[in-house]
Amino acid sequence: MFSKKILWGSLAALVLLTRTPSVTLAEMPAHSSEQTTQFNHIEQPLGLKIGVAIGGLAFIGLELWWFLLYKSPDS
Repeated sequence: MFSKKILWGSLAALVLLTRTPSVTLAEMPAHSSEQTTQFNHIEQPLGLKIGVAIGGLAFIGLELWWFLLYKSPDS
């Protein structure tokens, strides 16, 4: 399926990409008291919160049903 060259090349690329620092420590504040809030808090309606939670649970249930309980018609 995969050749050893492709496997080793992908593994090497993964190692090189994950070792690249994305944020230096000098940019981060030293204490939590020095941190400024970058985002404004927006209160969401309770109905929206409940709807998103129910939708997420429904999708999780659908995935569990599909991968664990669904029997294909030809079996």
